[in-house]
Amino acid sequence: MDLPLEELTPRQIVSELDRYIVGQDAAKRAVAVALRNRFRRQQLPAHEREDILPKNILMIGPTGVGKTEIARRLAQLAKAPFIKVEATKFTEVGYVGRDVESMVRDLAGVAVRLVEKERAEAIRPEVERKVVQRLVNLLDEDRPKPKRSKRSPLFENPIMKQAFEIFGQKMDDGYPEEPESAPVANDDAKRRLQRRKRLEKRILSGDVDETIVEIETDEPSHPFVQVFSAQGLEEMGLDSGNVGSPFPARRTTRSVTVAEAREILMAEESAKLIDRSSVNREAVQRTEQTGIIFIDELDKVAGKNGQSGPDVSREGVQRDLLPIIEGSTVATKFGPVKTDHVLFIAAGAFHMSKPSDLIPELQGRLPIRVELENLTEADFRRILREPKNALTKQYQLLLGTEGVAIEFTEDALDEIARLSVEVNMKTENIGARRLHTVMEKLLEEVLYDAPDGPVKCVRFDGETVRNRISGLVNDVDLSRYIL
Repeated sequence: MDLPLEELTPRQIVSELDRYIVGQDAAKRAVAVALRNRFRRQQLPAHEREDILPKNILMIGPTGVGKTEIARRLAQLAKAPFIKVEATKFTEVGYVGRDVESMVRDLAGVAVRLVEKERAEAIRPEVERKVVQRLVNLLDEDRPKPKRSKRSPLFENPIMKQAFEIFGQKMDDGYPEEPESAPVANDDAKRRLQRRKRLEKRILSGDVDETIVEIETDEPSHPFVQVFSAQGLEEMGLDSGNVGSPFPARRTTRSVTVAEAREILMAEESAKLIDRSSVNREAVQRTEQTGIIFIDELDKVAGKNGQSGPDVSREGVQRDLLPIIEGSTVATKFGPVKTDHVLFIAAGAFHMSKPSDLIPELQGRLPIRVELENLTEADFRRILREPKNALTKQYQLLLGTEGVAIEFTEDALDEIARLSVEVNMKTENIGARRLHTVMEKLLEEVLYDAPDGPVKCVRFDGETVRNRISGLVNDVDLSRYIL
C-alpha cells in the first residue's frame, strides 16, 4: 500500500513553514530534512527500508518562539498522524497517572480518524446518491407503503427478539404474509418517477432543508468506564454493536429537518460502506511508518539524581521513554503498533536545566539538536505582517463579522512590536505570545462595543497605540498582572 507522503523537497517544506512561522531557519531545515528522509525511505526496497531509522530531534528554546507550531505545521504537510503530548503528564510505572505508552495508543486513534475521513471522502459521491434517495422516500408522501406481516405480541418483546437473534432462529410467528399489492399502472409509475425527480432536484438545491421529516436511527449507548489494565488506568468504551451486548443500540424515531437528516444519514451510509478491519489495518501501518509524536516540556522531567519529593518519578519517566523512542511494540485496541519508525520531536525551554541533565541514554536517542533563537523586535514586526494567520488578520476577520473594519498603519504595527519586546524584557519572556496580550488590551474597547457601537471603521496609528498601552508598559508592577 502506498502511503500518502508529499513529494516536497526540503526547500519547499521550509517555504511552506515560512507562511506561518517567522525565523527559526535552523529548526525548519532540520524538520524539513527529517520529513524528506521519510519520503526517501519509502522509495527503497522493503528489505532495505527496515534498516533505516528516523533521526529524532530535540528543539531547545524559550517559550513562544515557534517550537510547537513548527511540529504541527509539519504534520499537516506530511498528511501524517500527529499528536502533541507533554512530558509532565506522564508518571513512572508504579505511580498513579498516565504511562508513556498511552501516547502511542492516542497516536493510533488519530490515525484511525484520519483514515476514516479519507475513506469517507472517497465514497462521498456514492453515499450522497443513497442519502438523496432515502430523503426522497421520506418526502414522497404518495409512494406505496410496504405491507408488513402481522406478528404475535410475543415477538414484539425486545428480549425475545434478541434471544432469537442470538440462537440464529428465524422469527416465524406462524401468520401468513399478506399478498403484495397489484403492480402499479404504467401511467402511475411515470407520474411517480417524475414526482421523485422533482423532489430530488429540490433536495439538491436546498429548497426543502427546513422541512421536518421523521427518520429511524440507532441510539447507541456508549458507556465509558475506567479500568486498571496492563497499560495503566484507561478509559474503556463498551462496544454496543455486538449481539448480546449488555448495552444494545435502540432504534428510535426522531423528527429533524432535512438538513439534519442528511448529516445523520450520511454517517449511517458511510459506516455501512467502510470496512472497519481494513481501516484499522491501514491506521496501524500509518502510525508505524509515518506517525509523528511531539513531546513538549521535556526539560521539566530533566532532574538530577538524588532528588526526592514530588519530582521523584522524573528520571523514571525518562527511563520509560527510552524503549518507546528506541523502538518497541505497544498494544492498542486497533492492533499492536511498533514504534521503530515513528518520528519523535522533543522540545523544551531548558532555562532551569540543560539537555545534559537528561539521562545519557535518552540524550543518545535524540541525536539532532536544534536551538531556537529569542525573537527580536524585527521578528515581532514580521509576525504582525507576514504570516498567513497573523494576529492582525485574525482580528480583522473576527470584527468583519460584526461589520466593523479595523486598519493598522505601519507605525502602529512597529509600536506594537516595540512595546511587546519591552514588556518581555521587563517581565517574563513569553515570546510571540506577548503579542496576544498586547493586542487584546489594545482592542478591548473595540471588541466590546462592536455589536452595538455606531463606529464601523477604526484606524490605529502609532500614537493611538502608545496612548493605550505605554502607561501599562512603563508600570512594571501593573504590566506583570495585565500584560
